Amino acid sequence: MAVSKGANTYNRQNWEDAEFPILCQTCLGDNPYIRMTKEKYGRECKICLRPFTIFRWCPGARMRFKKTEICQTCSKIKNICQTCLLDLEYGLPVQVRDNALKIRDEMPKSDVNKEYYTQNMERDIALTDGTQPGGTVGKAQAPSDLLLKLARTTPYYKRNRPHICSFWVKGECKRGEECPYRHEKPTDPDDPLADQNIKDRFYGTSDPVADKLMRRAEAMPKLEPPEDKTITTLYVGGLGDKVKEMDLKNHFYQFGEIRSISVIPKQQCAFVTFAIRDAAEMASEQSFQKLIIRGRRLNVKWGKSFAQQDDKKKIMEEGQSFNPVPGLPAALPPPPSMGNNSQDSNNFFNLDQQPHLPQLPPRPPMGPPPLMHNFPPNLPPPPPGMHGMPPPLGGRPPPPMRPPPPGHRFPPPPPLMGYRGRGPPMRGPSRPPPPPFSRGPPARMVRPPPGPPPKQAVHYPSQDPQRMGTQKKDE
Repeated sequence: MAVSKGANTYNRQNWEDAEFPILCQTCLGDNPYIRMTKEKYGRECKICLRPFTIFRWCPGARMRFKKTEICQTCSKIKNICQTCLLDLEYGLPVQVRDNALKIRDEMPKSDVNKEYYTQNMERDIALTDGTQPGGTVGKAQAPSDLLLKLARTTPYYKRNRPHICSFWVKGECKRGEECPYRHEKPTDPDDPLADQNIKDRFYGTSDPVADKLMRRAEAMPKLEPPEDKTITTLYVGGLGDKVKEMDLKNHFYQFGEIRSISVIPKQQCAFVTFAIRDAAEMASEQSFQKLIIRGRRLNVKWGKSFAQQDDKKKIMEEGQSFNPVPGLPAALPPPPSMGNNSQDSNNFFNLDQQPHLPQLPPRPPMGPPPLMHNFPPNLPPPPPGMHGMPPPLGGRPPPPMRPPPPGHRFPPPPPLMGYRGRGPPMRGPSRPPPPPFSRGPPARMVRPPPGPPPKQAVHYPSQDPQRMGTQKKDE
């Protein structure tokens, strides 16, 4: 900008001549070795319309060249970057930061009032060391929860990419891979993010990026205090092995008086009870999703009152069910019951039930069988198995057994076969059957005459007496 500063006027003397720009980490890029070009009074500021020194550089490979857009005075007033106009500390738009810190900006927008305001702010900034931001931003004492939730902690280098090639969109780009612009499909022109203005970003009015972040903040989960005012206990989970009771005490004592701290090592949790409700509410707001002790992010929730625990215990004892969980299938209907019998109520598969049979009266206990008294008292009892035989079904009872005549003797049982201890004794089938029943005198047994025992038949070679070695030699 070919403008001479030889004339001794006030406006010419207040032109900005800086040695290094005020930039954020994202605009500087990931390359620590960058080369900048500097041009004194190269362009006027887009906010205060005063000439200032322009810096131009490339933040990295395959990135577009960037330059400063506003002067350093306007940047210090709002504590923002000279290129992207975002807050230097949180990386957020001015509108989001001012709403979170509850700052009301009264910077004028007319030309004359704007120049007067800028001169006064330059004088105030010159009296400081330059480390603190000027204006109303430097008066903010502590950051809010909204800033801690939405703050960008790492650089976003994707913002330095080159613009979309307009020739490629029309299908006329002939550079191919050597084209320095992006060959991508552009976004929807009706998207509000496609219409961003530098002045709206600086003054914090009608900024589409700020509106998007504010809607995101409203959708974030919040820790609502319980309606019961007697609850002053906070639940702290995820302690692990490093977090101790003293660490919790050092963090929560700043919110108010602590009544007790109960640590449960087995469950890795603790219960912090405050003396008053206001201290518990302040501690929950400052610690929800932000509490980090010894490198561990702790989970903070409200405790439950004893009345709620008693009600839950009473419901469990009475067998009542809780409200169903949304999103789960409904419970299955109970099976139909066909009677008061427990077997009918356990028909889970709904099988066909058979008709119930009438229950018979229980049988009396069975005693010894009755004896038959149709025998004379001087005769022996009948053989086993003949006592109290029940009559055949549908027939007449059998006639009583006739007693044998006097002096009758029963024949002896047949002799047993050779028993070798391998099973129960068996009667030989080769022996003749016993003689028929006769009324004559009983037969007598004839014993064989005494004499030498008969020779044993030879069954095995070892039993042969003529075998070699079995008989002694004659002397």
